Amino acid sequence: MSGFVEKPEPVQVPGLVHLHTGKVRELYRNEAGDLVMVASDRISAYDWVLPSEIPDKGRVLTQLSLWWFDQLTDLVPNHVISTELPSGAPADWAGRTLVCKSLDMVPVECVARGYLAGSGLAEYQENRTVCGIGLPEGLSDGSELPAPIFTPATKAAVGEHDENVSYEEVAHQVGAETAALLRQTTLAVYGRARDIARERGIILADTKFEFGFASDGAGGRTLVAADEVLTPDSSRFWPATSWEPGHPQPSFDKQYVRDWLTSAASGWDRKSEQPPPALPQEVVDATRAKYIEAFEVLTGTRWS
Repeated sequence: MSGFVEKPEPVQVPGLVHLHTGKVRELYRNEAGDLVMVASDRISAYDWVLPSEIPDKGRVLTQLSLWWFDQLTDLVPNHVISTELPSGAPADWAGRTLVCKSLDMVPVECVARGYLAGSGLAEYQENRTVCGIGLPEGLSDGSELPAPIFTPATKAAVGEHDENVSYEEVAHQVGAETAALLRQTTLAVYGRARDIARERGIILADTKFEFGFASDGAGGRTLVAADEVLTPDSSRFWPATSWEPGHPQPSFDKQYVRDWLTSAASGWDRKSEQPPPALPQEVVDATRAKYIEAFEVLTGTRWS
């Protein structure tokens, strides 16, 4: 059992129809039929959305995604129409709201890995593969792979695990042509982002994307990047100066949250069905600082 510790009531705004509450985002549709995506300050760990929030997290995710979309426009278009607040929206939506195209979403989490970590590491340790892709002997936690790999997953509901699947399964599910396009685009975007991050002293170990198709009005379809891209919620960012394979790496993400939840201090048993407790203020503050540090180092601009 997992999910929301305390599921929030969505804000009601005239002219907007609430569609969905996700781990982090609220999704609405406006009168023009466009989607309105609002990134909250919620944080999740171990398939639970926690009762504590991380101040500014939703704004950081939104502003960092917008920065990355600008770096990637020649590789893949994105779903953003506008950053203007809808009429009647609360003031605290500012900086965390995107008006987006409504897409025919592909039901696949498109994951690119350049380094061994997370579920990829667990599978490799068991049988020297990740999503059915064979890898050489001798790799360890944090090792750089011989070349980046596309390791898709099925998109799970809130409170459930995304499940890694083989490329062949994706091709069976969405068709060979779409699967090939997803793999090509995912690896191209990862390669661009990895190089940009590396120039700034950050290793992009892995990341996941969501894509959808937009109609071009003439019967054709264009693959479009959706949701968020290359944030600490969807990526593993490691400081390059401390990278050392063989153990878990320091990271620009919610590792403070995970570490505290699995420590004796939290009093929480991850294997139980009990929801996790609220975070102490020092963990909230440290996590906020890491998100902001990631934004500032990657974009080269001060957070304000």
